[in-house]
Amino acid sequence: MFSSKLVEFKKATKLTIELSKSDLKNRYVGSILGILWGFIQPLITILIFWFVFQVGFKSMPVDDFPFILWLMCAMIPWFFFSDSLNGATNSIVESSYLVKKVNFRVGILPLVKILSSFYIHVFFIVFLFIMFFIYGYDFNIYNLQVIYYLIATVMLLIGFSYLTSSLVIFLKDVGHLVNMLLQFCFWITPIFWSLDILPEKYKFLMKLNPVYYITEGYRYTFIYEQWFWEKPNLTLYFWLFTIINLFIGLFVFKKLRSHFADVL
Repeated sequence: MFSSKLVEFKKATKLTIELSKSDLKNRYVGSILGILWGFIQPLITILIFWFVFQVGFKSMPVDDFPFILWLMCAMIPWFFFSDSLNGATNSIVESSYLVKKVNFRVGILPLVKILSSFYIHVFFIVFLFIMFFIYGYDFNIYNLQVIYYLIATVMLLIGFSYLTSSLVIFLKDVGHLVNMLLQFCFWITPIFWSLDILPEKYKFLMKLNPVYYITEGYRYTFIYEQWFWEKPNLTLYFWLFTIINLFIGLFVFKKLRSHFADVL
């Protein structure tokens, strides 16, 4: 029994990896630069924000760190979260031909989108290390914490992805709602602005946003040199939210799974 489950898991994992590679290639099929656009677009966005806030508005270093490094530490995980959720939301609809196959594991489709975005994210994590090295900051043990925050991001994404990818099949407006909420979330998350500018009574509202835990976590990892357990209340809240979100996403997915093929 256990061995058969293990074989199935290995097959599903291999298929997920193969589909994720294919998805990454297909995103930019037909364009001259191809897959390079996946790396160019985020870089251009970062440069635009850097130019507007540092060159245009003369933003000063944040906590004695160059603004570009402080900005990148939050924008890079945001790109991963936003790109993954956008792709995963429409993953089942886009692959409706696979849903109708009796033996196909539909549950891997949202994971495929997350994994394909993960490849690009790994590149930007390496890029972040290079940027810190260029600015004279050496590798330290706190940097290893990026693995923890990467796992935390993926767990948060899985819950959201199963929920939105299931609902969008029956309610097309869900896709537009996700886009709108991501835009709203981008502006209220302290990515290019510091939480310190807010009055103390409003700060806790910003911290209710689970993405805040991720973006600030990358800053704790690369800039402030703090471990995640040094923020016990924030860490506990994030994981409670993430676990509940994961259970809700899986529950909705399992309840609606049998109706996917009929609607699509």
